[in-house]
This record gives sequence, C-alpha cells and structure tokens, in this order.
Amino acid sequence: MTVLAPLHFADAREAAALAAFLGRLVHYDRAAAVRLQAGGGALAVFGRPPSFEVLAIRTARLVDAVDLDVTVSAGELLEGIEESAGKAVVPDSVTGPPWAGVLPPRAGWEPVAGLPSAAEMRGAVAAAVAEFRARDEELPEEQRTRTERDRIGREIWSRTLGTTGLPLRAVHAAQSLGFLPPVPDAPVALFASGPWLRLRTPYGSIALRTAPMSLIVTPG
Repeated sequence: MTVLAPLHFADAREAAALAAFLGRLVHYDRAAAVRLQAGGGALAVFGRPPSFEVLAIRTARLVDAVDLDVTVSAGELLEGIEESAGKAVVPDSVTGPPWAGVLPPRAGWEPVAGLPSAAEMRGAVAAAVAEFRARDEELPEEQRTRTERDRIGREIWSRTLGTTGLPLRAVHAAQSLGFLPPVPDAPVALFASGPWLRLRTPYGSIALRTAPMSLIVTPG
C-alpha cells in the first residue's frame, strides 16, 4: 500500500467546492470512483455520474506542485476532505472503471459558436423535464414500463442545442452537479477537440465524446 501525502488546497473554499461535487456524485452512485490528476499546482478530478453518459470535471488549485495520477473511491475521498483545514487525504487506489482510461485531451480545444446563455440552458432543461413528466403521465398503464420511460428519456436528452452538437443530457448533468451558474449572465463556453466536446462553466466542466470510443489511450 502506498501512502500518499495529503493534498493542500490554495483556498479552503476549493476544498468545500470539491466536497460538494463529490457529494453529488455519491448521491447518484454510492460506489462512484474518481480519477485524480495533479501537476503544476493544479488538481483535476474526473467523475462519471450514471445515466448522463458524460464526464464531469472539477478543478482546484493546490499549495504544492504535486504529481499525482490515481483512481480512488469518491466516497472515501469525500470522507478525507477537511474543509476548515483546506486539505484532503487521498485514499488507497481502486481498480478504475473503463471510462477512467479514456479522458479528454489536455490541449487542442477550439471554441464552438452558438451556445445559449446559462439562463437559456436552464430553461431548456426545465422544459425537457416537464415534457418527460407529461409524456410519462400520458402513457397507458400497460406501457408505463422502465423500457418505455428510458426510450422517452433517451429521445429527449439526446436532442442537441442549436448547431452546437451538445446534447441536452450534458446540460442536465451540469445543472444536476451544480456546474451551471445560477446567475443570469455567468460565463459559459463550449469547446471542441477532435471527437470531444467540453462545456465549461466557472464551477466545473462537462465533457463527452461525439464519436464511439474504439481505443483506450491512457492508463486507468
């Protein structure tokens, strides 16, 4: 067993923000794992909330230039965060799930035009949720099955925003994980790199591939 030194955040508020992110991941999946990558005084935490089919990314600034690349239990990492002290104890590594071996590129991102404002995206999510509920209520009792509900959900959440190619499920994930800013004019942006899209907000990023994965390119 390798004992890793605690991570010390440059600002205690970043420890609290990371704890909130991990708490949301664990809410969706108690057995969730996250991949940690640190270098040059920055930490990136990657997670994959179930059903959204996206990667969620939360970053934080560190006091020390730590080099780290490990996959750990999200719940254990959450338990190891001391918000008042602005630090986190890194738990033992776990066997990474398949997604942890295929992360977005670090460079080569180009802006994508046509992204609606944060307020418009929140409105689109609210409209999609309302549509799902209405269509679910209209189903005859014999058709109100998990399969049919999943079909309706896939149809709704796979719709894209304008010409961006960004599916609504990515925006839904951003809102559910606390990444979509609550203020009307907060900066949000969309970037592309190869088959990847990345929705970036001040609170975190949502990344997804627009083409099927055919090759694992990084170790888990």
